[in-house]
Amino acid sequence: MTTTVTTRTVTYPADGLTMTGHLALPTGTGRRPAVLIGPEGMGPSDIERRRAEALAGLGYVALAFDLHGGRYLDDPEEMLARCLPLLAAPDRMRDIGHAALDVLLAEPRTDPGRVAAIGYGTGGAIALELGRAGVDLRAIGTVNGLTTGRPGEAARIRCPVWAGVGSEDPIMSAAQRDAYAAEMRAGDVDWRLVTYGGALHAFHHPPVDHATPPGVGHHPRHARRAWRDILDLLAECLPVTGAG
Repeated sequence: MTTTVTTRTVTYPADGLTMTGHLALPTGTGRRPAVLIGPEGMGPSDIERRRAEALAGLGYVALAFDLHGGRYLDDPEEMLARCLPLLAAPDRMRDIGHAALDVLLAEPRTDPGRVAAIGYGTGGAIALELGRAGVDLRAIGTVNGLTTGRPGEAARIRCPVWAGVGSEDPIMSAAQRDAYAAEMRAGDVDWRLVTYGGALHAFHHPPVDHATPPGVGHHPRHARRAWRDILDLLAECLPVTGAG
């Protein structure tokens, strides 16, 4: 299915900032399933905005949400200085995710009973925290965001969870992947973990014209595969059916 897409910028408060999101809507007037899209630690870029538009083209309402009050942090030190404390604060991550989710649910085109959350890096960690908070989601997908939560909270996840990671990712190390898998098993979650051989951290993200931390690199073939895997997850758990 391919539909005409319309977009608009939305602003909303979260984390003491005025966040700027990118909302993409499919053609029509009826309610549609919806997807929340979280960005890498730098913040939303054209990557996430294009993902939202691609999903709208498939019939979803999609919102690429913000992390840094409308800023894109292309200085790795500044990005880490903001994201590392955030990743260590589950309730703060949940607040950012809930604020964006409220915007998505307030959109009249959104079917509130059919919502998924996907994300990359920090945005993927936020998607997972929404699941651990017990939010009613149909699916969670995370690339490079294999954080572990507080003991016992994975049992609150109500939907299938898909995760993708590069085998050579020094940030999402083998030990981190093992800890994540143990948490999912302990919570009796319907989970999948795909390890993309030879890929580094942020392998889905095309090359950028600013400095990147060590261990970060684009892998075009696996980037395409990870996107297809996310689309398969949505097709399984959040199918677009009927006219809009």
